[in-house]
Amino acid sequence: MATRRSEETTNPEEEEAENQEEEERTTEEDVEAMKRKVKEMQEEAARLEQIQKQVEEEMGPSSGGKEVDKRSIYVGNVDYAATPEELQAHFQSCGTINRVTILCDKWTGHPKGFAYIEFLEEESIQNSVLLNESLFRGRALKVIPKRTNVPGFKRGHFGGYRPSYRRGGFFPPRRPRRPYYHPYM
Repeated sequence: MATRRSEETTNPEEEEAENQEEEERTTEEDVEAMKRKVKEMQEEAARLEQIQKQVEEEMGPSSGGKEVDKRSIYVGNVDYAATPEELQAHFQSCGTINRVTILCDKWTGHPKGFAYIEFLEEESIQNSVLLNESLFRGRALKVIPKRTNVPGFKRGHFGGYRPSYRRGGFFPPRRPRRPYYHPYM
């Protein structure tokens, strides 16, 4: 019986060594699994970059923002439940449409009530302006050519000087005060 008992009970040092070996094996396996996943992600990123390049080549040379603005219109007073497909169907008679963008509020995700439509040709803009005041979902649309934003130009700004209005009247801006030096300290 003494021999069986010695076989059944193992040395605590041996158990600890076995546990450490097992932990090392599992950590090595985990590291290998992570390396495989990283390699797969890198391959996926390379494939996505290649697809992106192909799409850019198919679309042709990227035209500047001003070129796109010359082929785009602003559509105001758009119904909030309108879809890009419905707008495309409404303006299909004007020419070939590249893109319909209905702008949404970034916090709520609700439509803002206006859209931009980009056409393939610049001549389509004149045709689409004829649809100004046309009814779309019971609302009169406002259709105008899209304007190009000028960087640094802000509407309503007074050119660097803003008058300050305090206590009901106009007062010039305050000068910074000198520090006060107490005469007896």
